[in-house]
Amino acid sequence: MADFDADVIVIGSGAVGSNAAYELAKQGLSVILMEAGPRLPRWKILQNFRASPRKGNHNDPYPNLPYASNSFTDGYLENTGSFDLRPGMLRLLGGTTWHWAAATWRFTPEDMKLNSLYGVGRDWPIGYDELEPFYGLAEVELGVAGSDTQDQSGQGRDLAYPPRSTPYPAPPEADTYYFARLRDRIGAEGYNFVHEPNARPTVTYDGRPACTGNNNCMPVCPIGAMYSGNMTAQKAEDEGVQIITEATAYNLEKGEGGKIVAVHYKTPDAESHRLTAKYFMVAANGFETPKLLMISDVANSSDQVGRNLMDHSGMGLQFLADEALWPGRGPVQQGGIFNWREGEFRREHSAIKHALSNNVPNKMIAERLLAQGIVGTELDEKIRDMSARFVDVSTVFEMLPHPENRLQPHATRKDALGIPTLSINYDIDDYVKAAVPVVKEDYANFVRIMGGEVIEDDTGFQNRDHIMGTVIMGDDPATSVVNGECRTWDHDNLFLATTGVIPASGLINPTLTAVALAIRSAQIIAKEI
Repeated sequence: MADFDADVIVIGSGAVGSNAAYELAKQGLSVILMEAGPRLPRWKILQNFRASPRKGNHNDPYPNLPYASNSFTDGYLENTGSFDLRPGMLRLLGGTTWHWAAATWRFTPEDMKLNSLYGVGRDWPIGYDELEPFYGLAEVELGVAGSDTQDQSGQGRDLAYPPRSTPYPAPPEADTYYFARLRDRIGAEGYNFVHEPNARPTVTYDGRPACTGNNNCMPVCPIGAMYSGNMTAQKAEDEGVQIITEATAYNLEKGEGGKIVAVHYKTPDAESHRLTAKYFMVAANGFETPKLLMISDVANSSDQVGRNLMDHSGMGLQFLADEALWPGRGPVQQGGIFNWREGEFRREHSAIKHALSNNVPNKMIAERLLAQGIVGTELDEKIRDMSARFVDVSTVFEMLPHPENRLQPHATRKDALGIPTLSINYDIDDYVKAAVPVVKEDYANFVRIMGGEVIEDDTGFQNRDHIMGTVIMGDDPATSVVNGECRTWDHDNLFLATTGVIPASGLINPTLTAVALAIRSAQIIAKEI
């Protein structure tokens, strides 16, 4: 009889957890990969999407089960702060990357030294050079298409930045007409447009077809060109990983010497089970990971678990240009304006990214016109005209970690399995608010340059679904949850694989970075077992 059920148990099968499990299996270890939700085929999700009358709710085609609640399940998230933080969250094999935009930026070296350079926020405990090789491995697994020549700092320099030791696995897609026209006109006045690297290969890649621009990456890529975590989960299973779905972890059992010795989970019928391993990795996203730690009473000697919650809370602008731009063709995002990514201004206000959303706008425009009482031939003509000229700017702000921005297991509410739901307290700080006038000035410039007519100047803060900081990484056990290896300070066989470890948010989508960190952690574990 084996001493353990596996060498390593990974809890959470999203892109981060699946990559950790796959890497561990490739290193010759026995691995169990646990997932709270079910396993569904792509055709079923696509069928759900087509049948749904709620096309604007990206969670809608996915399971919303009593034993695996998500962020839009009634009563699951309680917000007590001034901002209703409610990011998209999926619980099924493959996790939330089933419906992401697939943006796969790297942090810059400057992002990782925010406090040293600008006197605000926190530094990472590791430098960019230590993470760079693992960024390359993550890009290969996700099949990232990107430019090997652009300065992604947004400063318009004639160099590739941040530094790379390997090329992107796939070349960037051709410019859409929409992106090219905005770049030609707005870029002529000093705004630096940067192509967005994304996990949508432009060539057939690793069994996936090349992206054909279906433009419904959110809520689901119909052909499986866009990367989602279930793809790596399948590869992990083929490599020997045992996958257990519909298994909701609710307790990490402590043993002698501060080690974690077992994970307890419940099946949908609320029956409890126990699994043992030499090492554990919790990869249950930026909300569920800290919740599991807190309800297990582990890894929290610093009292930082669940604190320092960051999103890239943003703003938005929608206007009609004076020419037809034909948005909605190609990927949902192709790039953005990065002038406010690097600079001394970061001492005073947050960094800013303006992304140019490329979604088909017809539905939103039609609903708006119908609400105005416009019908018949006039409705048809206006939909055609406005949809062709529609411009959607989605702005994100760099956030700072604050201990009072936090999530906690709810004091009284429990889900169908008797596990606490989540309570969140989240406020937007003055560092972000100081950047709002800069954004408004940029918005005015965009509208002027494009001869625009504003449709929606939605300057209220919005969710951006990039959860960070909740199990923060640092170099001091008194002020952080994990060290630079993503190993918990309190338990040397417990690692965390999640965007929640990121200590300085920058302004880029964090998934690629979490995957890179997870692969690095997996290799560290493999050397120790």
